[in-house]
Amino acid sequence: MGYSLPRGTLIIQNLNSVLNEEGQWKFPHEFKPENFLNDQRVFVKPEASMPFSAGSRMCLGEGLAHMELSLIIVTLLRKFTFIWPEDAGQPDYTPVYEVTLSPNPYCMKVQVRATQQTICRNNKD
Repeated sequence: MGYSLPRGTLIIQNLNSVLNEEGQWKFPHEFKPENFLNDQRVFVKPEASMPFSAGSRMCLGEGLAHMELSLIIVTLLRKFTFIWPEDAGQPDYTPVYEVTLSPNPYCMKVQVRATQQTICRNNKD
């Protein structure tokens, strides 16, 4: 079984089919964190999760990318409030198929969170 490919053949993986495989995911067609949590609600990486590829050609920067994305997202959530406009109706979750899978364009209100200032005093008698 298998195929013989000439040397230098460009192979492009269809990650969309892997990431939506019904036998691999609890909720294959929905964005749900539960896809990545076990029964104890602890993070697990399913075998079918390979946005950074797999095998010997896997991206070496996956760990760094996860740390950077976490840092950026947490910083944004700490500093801003994201508000869906009331007049925008329901969000359209239909994906846009291009080189990568993207969401439809949308507008969102972003508000700077109120900052809390800590005032320190030296109590010198």
